[in-house]
Amino acid sequence: MKKKVASILIAVLLLFTAMNPLNAFATSYLPASFYHQNEITETVIKVGQTAYLFHSGTEDVKKTIHDSDILIVFRINPSCEIKAVGKIKVLTSIADTYFKGEVIEGEIRPNDIAKRGNVSCLVISAGLCRP
Repeated sequence: MKKKVASILIAVLLLFTAMNPLNAFATSYLPASFYHQNEITETVIKVGQTAYLFHSGTEDVKKTIHDSDILIVFRINPSCEIKAVGKIKVLTSIADTYFKGEVIEGEIRPNDIAKRGNVSCLVISAGLCRP
């Protein structure tokens, strides 16, 4: 009797062990960089167009960046060089972690970084944030 219960228990444990990798594989997704690659490479925000910025929402951001402030936008290339590519004027704050801005110089792309002082914001696609 003990052998029969032990063998059933071992069979159940082996079954659960075999099922775990299948469950993990079923819920894994492609990284965002692959999924949105076409959208990221084709999107360019030009002078006069609206850009949306994501930030942490901390007190540092709220003290440093206000409406009508100008942020310098940087792009990091694959060789890790940082280059200034434009400027964004902050128009308004949206919720706790977004700014709406207008490009006033250069051509901006999603994933560029807008900075003022020690505070940074991530430029996101306009389709991701509706005011």
